[in-house]
Amino acid sequence: MRSTLLAGLLLLLCCTPLQAREWLVVGTSFPQVFERSDTGQFSGLAPELLRQMSAELGVSLRFELYPWARAQRMVEQGQADILIGPYRTPEREALFAFAAEPFYQDRIVFYVRNGKGPSWDGSFASLQPHRIAVIRGWTYGARFEAARPQMQLDTVESVPNGLRMLMAGRIELLATNHRNTQPHLAALQLENQITELQPQIDVQQGYFAFPRDAEHDELREEFDQVFRRFVARGELARLAGRLGVSVP
Repeated sequence: MRSTLLAGLLLLLCCTPLQAREWLVVGTSFPQVFERSDTGQFSGLAPELLRQMSAELGVSLRFELYPWARAQRMVEQGQADILIGPYRTPEREALFAFAAEPFYQDRIVFYVRNGKGPSWDGSFASLQPHRIAVIRGWTYGARFEAARPQMQLDTVESVPNGLRMLMAGRIELLATNHRNTQPHLAALQLENQITELQPQIDVQQGYFAFPRDAEHDELREEFDQVFRRFVARGELARLAGRLGVSVP
């Protein structure tokens, strides 16, 4: 009798579904999308959306913030369950299983010092003589990526670093996105010294991404179902509108 009960208990433990455990959600600091306060509280569109979805999914969540390269590597290696916010590219599709639908979108743009930068008409070839900073690990859309060999690109570690290099005259343009850049312009008191150029480089959509393994396939499929219901009810649009994030 005792052995039968023990066997039943072991069977129950072995068959516990993935959704019954805690999900580890990782990302880097994305203004308005994923942020951590000085007191350790996580905020932004992604945490708020996931917390509401977790009630329907019947799961608990743990958020952690890392450098972007490490956060991506953790999900690629199955050390975390969800990556917040990557843009979708063929290279990343080989590393992650993306959610079916994006949850936000960004305008990709160039910034220049007032009166100091080159003109920009949408032709990457025209920028060949000019020094341009890009953020390490970021992708800027198919046209920009195809034109990389034509341009003089300097890699910087963060948007604030790029803005400081721009003001110091070490670069002539900074390629970034509007959402990430505006808070740093305000923090560095540069709103009246740096200008966003038009036309925009591209519009990129941000996703949740999961490890590419059989264990997480069920998690992702259930996630997609709940996410679609949230979109259909208008809850994503309401959350994003309150937080000032653009959605597809």
